[in-house]
Amino acid sequence: MPTPTKGTRFGGSPSHQKLMLANLATSLFEHGRITTTEAKAKRLRPLAERLITFARRGDLHARRIVMSTIRDKDVVHHLFAEIGPRYIDRPGGYTRIIKVGPRKGDNAPMAIIELVEEASATTKVVREAEAARGSKFEKDQPKPAASDDAKDDEAAQDDAAEAEAQEEAVEAEAGAAEDVAKAEAADDAALDAAASKPAQGGPAAEVNTRDAL
Repeated sequence: MPTPTKGTRFGGSPSHQKLMLANLATSLFEHGRITTTEAKAKRLRPLAERLITFARRGDLHARRIVMSTIRDKDVVHHLFAEIGPRYIDRPGGYTRIIKVGPRKGDNAPMAIIELVEEASATTKVVREAEAARGSKFEKDQPKPAASDDAKDDEAAQDDAAEAEAQEEAVEAEAGAAEDVAKAEAADDAALDAAASKPAQGGPAAEVNTRDAL
């Protein structure tokens, strides 16, 4: 026989407790975080992480196992389409519990259970150490995809380089046009000078000829 769960039972019967945890898991996957009592959050955490592990597999058998607990098809689709692939490189620890103090009225300890969005600081340090050491574990791990900030920085750098290249092309065209204009002006000045020399020398030559006669 399976080992009974330690602690008090929620609800009046085991089936009632199973339905309560299923509803809590449904709300958690639908909203990303929920506020409940600390005892329910601790009991919900292993169930939610087990369902996320099935969502990481993504096959039909895993989907049928999850649907035996979560009856909402939209939530199951969200779990397999978005939540599962988000943790494909994370070996566990998909949720966190944050204590928020007692509840007004019955003074029950409350907590927030939510899905983890990013890798923890310890995981990042371990991955950096494995990468620096060049171990087999790090080589076997898939390379993380580039973040949105890195993509935005790369796009900004590409745009800046393209704009700089366009400015250089415009400056080169302007310099070439200026050189052509200077050359045309020099040619015009030379033609004007050549045309003015005979006009200046013609009358003088005629006067000298008359004097000679």
